[in-house]
Amino acid sequence: MILPGAKPIHLDTSFLIRALAPRSPEAAKLRGWLQDRRTIAMSTLAWGEFLCGPLDDVAQALAQRVVPRHLPIRTEEATEAARLFNLGGRRRRSFPDCIIAATALLADAELATSNESDFRSFEEAGLLFAD
Repeated sequence: MILPGAKPIHLDTSFLIRALAPRSPEAAKLRGWLQDRRTIAMSTLAWGEFLCGPLDDVAQALAQRVVPRHLPIRTEEATEAARLFNLGGRRRRSFPDCIIAATALLADAELATSNESDFRSFEEAGLLFAD
């Protein structure tokens, strides 16, 4: 069943890593979204972080099947990420999270993360978390 009006879901690196553990809460959520035929994607930055591993070929192939869409970082995402960086208090080492959040925002997607506290400051910019 496709849920009418359901937003796409963008995965953060932390969520994808945990979702590959078969009995994790993240795996259960991801299975549910896939059963509901939700669109699953992630930013190329988050995908690159994921590929840094450690991971084996089986995990990488599974992740590629589950998350076939990797959205590029264009000028629009970079500009939105800079706005979020300033909005979030210019926290040191937070710019990658800003790019991930900006990609989700510009795609009108919900963000699935295992580290919501890293992204809470972007809620006032309209970032929604996937349930």
